[in-house]
Amino acid sequence: MTCSVTATPPSVTRAYVGASGFSYPEWRGSFYPADAKPPEFLGHYGQRLSAVELNNTFYRLPAEEQFHRWADATPEGFRFAVKAPRSISHFGRLDQLGTLGERLAVLGPRLGPLLVRAHDERPRDDGFLQLLLDSLDPTFLVALDLRHPSWEGVEAGLPPNAVRVNQLEGAARFRYLRFSDHPYDDDALARAAETVRGLGVETYCLFSKGEADDHSPGGEPTAVTAERFARLL
Repeated sequence: MTCSVTATPPSVTRAYVGASGFSYPEWRGSFYPADAKPPEFLGHYGQRLSAVELNNTFYRLPAEEQFHRWADATPEGFRFAVKAPRSISHFGRLDQLGTLGERLAVLGPRLGPLLVRAHDERPRDDGFLQLLLDSLDPTFLVALDLRHPSWEGVEAGLPPNAVRVNQLEGAARFRYLRFSDHPYDDDALARAAETVRGLGVETYCLFSKGEADDHSPGGEPTAVTAERFARLL
């Protein structure tokens, strides 16, 4: 992500910082202890970062028990950003939103935004978007990842509980920033941190792996980059 606004004096209410995913064995020895077992990964992760973007939910909505396990493995103040199943975001199965809402509610105060990524080739569909937002509990935060150019300007009409990914301005009560221009040197992270401090609203900062198969773009795990960033806020 490239930030181009001038930051105001630090006033951010709370920044939640993390990575896209956590269940990566290749992080052993660099972010996780070398002998960490997969069931232990999230517990270690939650000790060092305050948020994670769950992407496995995009492919299949986990059972309620899995959401309980995720919540139990993380400390108070941690937040999960949950990616909506593609059956909803890509194939329009809005009838599944009720079940999704019930599963998300299991996370309780650890629930962060619901991330809805439309298909990259899906043109703007205001009717679908309105139905989606109207069908969700208005207390849910919704981050919209809308990549087709026809969606340009849609953020102006969004309700206060919804924001477009990487939207820096507007009336929404939170922001959702995805960082994918790896690698990030210290100067780039410092500039981004200055921008986040100036937003003045609850902000979610998630570092994605981009095209790196080992989840370590630029030579370090995205979780390590996120931790470097968190120290600057």
